[in-house]
Amino acid sequence: MSLYPPPKDVATEVWTEIPEKFRKQNVRTPWVAANKFGMDPHSFLEGPSFDRDGNLYVVDIPFGRIFRISPDKEWTLITEYDGEPNGLKIHRDGRIFVADYKRGIMQVDLDTGSVTPYCERWRVESFKGVNDLVFDALGNMYFTDQGLTGMHDPTGRVFRLSPDGAQLDCLVDTVPSPNGLVPNLSEDILYLAVTRANQVWRVPLLDDGGTAKVGIFLHLSGGGGGPDGMALDAAGGLLVCHAGNGCVWHFDAMGEPKHRIRSCTGLVTTNLAFGGPDNKSLFITESHSGAILKADLPVAGKTMYSHMD
Repeated sequence: MSLYPPPKDVATEVWTEIPEKFRKQNVRTPWVAANKFGMDPHSFLEGPSFDRDGNLYVVDIPFGRIFRISPDKEWTLITEYDGEPNGLKIHRDGRIFVADYKRGIMQVDLDTGSVTPYCERWRVESFKGVNDLVFDALGNMYFTDQGLTGMHDPTGRVFRLSPDGAQLDCLVDTVPSPNGLVPNLSEDILYLAVTRANQVWRVPLLDDGGTAKVGIFLHLSGGGGGPDGMALDAAGGLLVCHAGNGCVWHFDAMGEPKHRIRSCTGLVTTNLAFGGPDNKSLFITESHSGAILKADLPVAGKTMYSHMD
């Protein structure tokens, strides 16, 4: 017997895909060697984020690249540098921040393409390998430090960095592979994708700046990976990319599944962002094919910090 009625299927289409001129051929990097694909990937797109002009930014992890995709689907290479950019978010003032697995939290200058360190270490210790990041309405940055953690080594961490970059707090340090993260509407809970456990955790954000009673919000099932990037809709519903399962799950604020948004190509659905004129279109990175998928939903996405007045 099912707990809930089956979620409604939502179809996707390929909105755009990485142009042939940007596809790497038979290029080995340490990241490629450590991630078993059965083939050398031509790209691995992640971290989609829209600016106020409707441009979509994505990263390419193994080759240290950041692209801008215009509303008419023109691709521009912003930078190619010595790094492994994974998550990307845009500040309200237009600055671009990247969670770089190799180097920590980095800042990107769009005019010059230069990538400079912003937060490289916790106290005097290097990070395990940061994965994703998100801003709250006050400008605090939350980010995950995943590294190679998993069920065998549940020591992944979640950090909060103050708006001025001066204070870095570790909220949780017992996570088996922390990945995507997003605050709820009232920003007193942080939803956390825990990839290797195939779960989404609920991390309370207390008034004293800490957390307690961290628990499981969702159990996923199956797939070749686990929950990856996440987003919140305007009604408080949670959207979860299920990497290796070729879909995005859309849950309401109570965790009831409402939609299963199925990839029309490839199973490696890694991250997502709301966009479009009414903010009701979902754009999803399918990292195996190098495609950006698009689906239309009946609810808009929550306004991101990048778009707040």
